[in-house]
Amino acid sequence: MPWWFRYLTLCCFLLVVTGASLARARQFATFAGVIVGIHSLIALELAPVFARVAPLFVALHVAVYVNFLMLTRPRMRPLPFRLLISWPGAFFWAGTLLALPLAIARVVGIEPGWFIALPYALAAVGFVQSLRAGAEEIDLVVGDHPASAPLPLPHPRGEQREARPLRIVQISDPHLGPFMSVRRLRQIAHNAVASKPDLVLLTGDFLTMESQSDPELLRVAFEPLAAMKGRVLACHGNHDHEAPETVRTALEANGIALLVDDATVVETGAGRVHVVGMDFSWRDRAEKMKRVCDSHPRLPDTTRIVMLHDPGAFKHLPEGEADLVLSGHTHGGQVGLLSLGLSWTFLRLFGITIPDHGFWARGRDRMYVHRGTGHYGFPLRIGVPSEESVLSVHRARA
Repeated sequence: MPWWFRYLTLCCFLLVVTGASLARARQFATFAGVIVGIHSLIALELAPVFARVAPLFVALHVAVYVNFLMLTRPRMRPLPFRLLISWPGAFFWAGTLLALPLAIARVVGIEPGWFIALPYALAAVGFVQSLRAGAEEIDLVVGDHPASAPLPLPHPRGEQREARPLRIVQISDPHLGPFMSVRRLRQIAHNAVASKPDLVLLTGDFLTMESQSDPELLRVAFEPLAAMKGRVLACHGNHDHEAPETVRTALEANGIALLVDDATVVETGAGRVHVVGMDFSWRDRAEKMKRVCDSHPRLPDTTRIVMLHDPGAFKHLPEGEADLVLSGHTHGGQVGLLSLGLSWTFLRLFGITIPDHGFWARGRDRMYVHRGTGHYGFPLRIGVPSEESVLSVHRARA
C-alpha cells in the first residue's frame, strides 16, 4: 500500500475519536478509540498483502470508520446505508479482527500466503448467518430426575413426551439495529404468532444504540404480538436499562406485560402457568432473586417459568423455584462451531463457564439458553446461527 494509506488511516482514526468525544460520553469515545485503534493496527499490517485489490480493501477499510463515526449520532439507517456502509463495515471489521494472528505473524516475518483469505471467508459465512435464522422445534422435559449443576442435557426420548406439552416461543436479544431491521423483527413476531404457541416470552435486550431513542421502532416491530394479548410477557435485559422508557412504551402499546421482579398467572391449553420476570442486575443477584421468589411463592399444580435474561445468574436462583428458566444474553456464544454440530464456542475457549446455549440442569431445576434472535457487540455471528424456535415443554411422567 502507498504511504498515503497510513495517513488516511490516522486521519480516519482521529476523526472517529474526536467525533465520539464531542458528541457522546467519554465511555463511548474510549470504546470507539480502542476498537477502531485495534482495527487500524491490524489493517496497516495486512494492507500490503492486499495490494492487488487495493481499491476494494481501502473502500471496506473506510466503511468501518464511517460506520463508527455515524454512531456518534445513532439512529436506524435506511437500507442503502446498511448496504453500502453498515454491512460491508461489519464484514470487514470482523474479518480483520479474526486476522489478528496473521498480522502478528507478519510482524515476526512470516507471510500468511493464502491463509489470509481464511478470516474473511469466515466473516462472509458469518455475514450470511447474521441475516437469517431457521425455524426449529425443540422438546424439553422438566420435573424429571435430579442432576448435578450445571450440565447440558440432551433432548428427551420419545417415550417421555406428553400428548399436550406447553408450547412457548421465546424471543431473546433481537437487538433492533443494522442487522435486525423493523421489518425483519416484525416478521419474526408474525412467525411467532403463526406457530400458535400458548405463550410468547421475550427475555430482553430489544435495542441497540441505533434504536434506543425512538419507541415507535420497537412498537411497530412487535405489533403482530398484540394478537396474543395476555399471553405475551417480557423481562428486562441489561441493554434495556439504557432506554427503559423506550422499551416500556413500546411493549405497553402492544399489550405486552413487562415483568420487573414481578409475576403473573396465565391459563393455557396445557394448564396454568406461573411466569416470573426477573429484572436484570449485576449486583446482589442471589439476594434480589430470593426476595422476588419470597414475594411470589410457587403455586400448587402450576408450571412455574422464570424469565432470567442472564444465564450466569441461574446458579443464584434458589433451588426448586422454577420448573424452567428461560435465558438469553450470550447470543449462543456468537462465535463457535455449532453450525458443524459441535458445542464449542468462543466463550469456552477462554474457560468461561457460563451456560451459553441449549438445555441445562441444576438439581431438578432446568434452564434453556436461547441463542438469540439478533446480535450486538462483535459485528457478526460466525458458526452460531440465530434462533427462531418453538419450545415444547413436557412434564416428566411420574
